[in-house]
Amino acid sequence: MLLLLLLLVAVASSSLSQEGVVVAGTDVPPSNKLIFILAGQSNMAGRGGVVADRWDGVVPGDCAPSPAVLRLSPDLRWEEAHEPLHAGIDADHHAVGVGPGMAFANALLRSGHAGSPVVGLVPCAVGGTRMAEWGKGTELYAEMLRRARVAVETGGRIGALLWYQGESDTVRWSDATEHGRRMGMLVRDLRADLGIPHLLVIQVGLASGLGHYTQVVRDAQKGIKLRNVRFVDAMGLPLQDGHLHLSTQAQVQLGHMLAQSYLNYGHAHSRTPKPWWLQIILVFCFISI
Repeated sequence: MLLLLLLLVAVASSSLSQEGVVVAGTDVPPSNKLIFILAGQSNMAGRGGVVADRWDGVVPGDCAPSPAVLRLSPDLRWEEAHEPLHAGIDADHHAVGVGPGMAFANALLRSGHAGSPVVGLVPCAVGGTRMAEWGKGTELYAEMLRRARVAVETGGRIGALLWYQGESDTVRWSDATEHGRRMGMLVRDLRADLGIPHLLVIQVGLASGLGHYTQVVRDAQKGIKLRNVRFVDAMGLPLQDGHLHLSTQAQVQLGHMLAQSYLNYGHAHSRTPKPWWLQIILVFCFISI
């Protein structure tokens, strides 16, 4: 029995060592990725450092690339992530800069509580989009769903949807008052289509708006009662243009806030099962006692 236990431990250690290594430049992504979908509009896509429709190229240390942080590229290939994270996703429509994604991923890994040595980011945000353009049946929804499904094909699990949208919904009263209902439907539909009924959604409360109904949208965001929908408030973070878009440092701060929200959720929902090899060892130990 002792020899069997030692064999199980050796096999488990070998498995862990193989899955926990990321080899830069390889086309074979690790199979134990913790995946996050990043969607919404411009502040999720990233406008930090963008002035006069040009990015200044400044990358804070919190957003530095790492072999442990991957991005699903526009052509659906895993690659080492770097700023601007939404290049090629939102770049056809707008200049992109620093967003919250890289700071989020790095903060999560530095915490030591991510539950995986590799974070995979799936950028999907497009600037200037209204909630009505994200509902099931739209092009944006279909593309987000497609990218999310491809992301898990090579292994790993989706940790959460990080959502920052609503500035465009502050222009029209009809969009503002429908925001909460549309967001609720988006969450339900995405959970059903991904087959993840308890998918965590962390939505960012607006820091700004394009119209007069910012508070109406913020109230709708706070009022969503679905389970596993968290609210992270960006209000008060500095705006680089004094009007709409978060500054680079504000995006870094938001990334940290999103990471803390995810980690707090994990501590409150200790749903991660023990590894198979540990379960077997515990069973044998129990029998031997």
